Amino acid sequence: MQGQMIGNITVRRIMEYEGPFLTPSDVFTEATAEAMAPHRHWLEPKALDPETGKMIFPFQSYLVQTKHHTILIDTCIGCGKTIKHRPQWSDRTDQSWLNNLRAAGVAPEAIDYVFCTHLHVDHCGWNTSLVDGRWIPTFPNAKYVFAKTEYAAAEAGNDMVFQQSVLPIMEAGQAQLVETDFALDDQVWLLSTPGHTAGHVAVNLASNGHSAVMCGDLIHNPVQCAHPEWSPKFDRDPGLAAQTRRHFLASNAESGQMVLTAHFPSPSIGHIITEGDAFRFAYVED
Repeated sequence: MQGQMIGNITVRRIMEYEGPFLTPSDVFTEATAEAMAPHRHWLEPKALDPETGKMIFPFQSYLVQTKHHTILIDTCIGCGKTIKHRPQWSDRTDQSWLNNLRAAGVAPEAIDYVFCTHLHVDHCGWNTSLVDGRWIPTFPNAKYVFAKTEYAAAEAGNDMVFQQSVLPIMEAGQAQLVETDFALDDQVWLLSTPGHTAGHVAVNLASNGHSAVMCGDLIHNPVQCAHPEWSPKFDRDPGLAAQTRRHFLASNAESGQMVLTAHFPSPSIGHIITEGDAFRFAYVED
């Protein structure tokens, strides 16, 4: 597992699974058959499955190794969780994600920091593991970095995701609540990207004149590069998310910075290219 180099930082994707997930109209109100027609030829088959009509989604984390720290950005779905709105994710027993982390040469004990872009079910699930009937941190030596605004919103909601994947981290004394511009050091820092959730953040990486940003759920699918105004039905503030997304796309197209996406199909990493008054995503080589 070679990984992507950002200067002296190594970035590797740790996959839980990848496949057809939801149709465009399941996610975007605007994604009618007519609206999607001009895009099918470039979305299929990589990002849109022609057989099912569903978008191809990976569920993955980014393993980041700097000269100082071993970091995970987001922790996927996890096992044994109660997820009523996605029954196929409830009570999972598939250990593929944990096995893939170990296959990358990293044991859970070796993780120094866990950064959660936001606290939705498919981004914080492996934060905890069920041991003897109790949820405990999967990464016993890690600090878990949560944006204060994101944590406060999750705490107020107090749903099963919070109770199973977030609160146990706080109770174990491993949570680090930070502002949305928090910097770990000069190589890793947060960027406020609100809209999808109250305290959603992207994670910036920089080393030796090279840089990248992991965008979390600011952008879910490459079609949003062509239509930055399309916000998923599950965005907390769709208008703000669209504004944040367009600014993010424009600034990264101008800078040429590498973008690490959560749910774009493999290889998931690439660059934003300006195309007319919108954008497209140019993938790095697999």
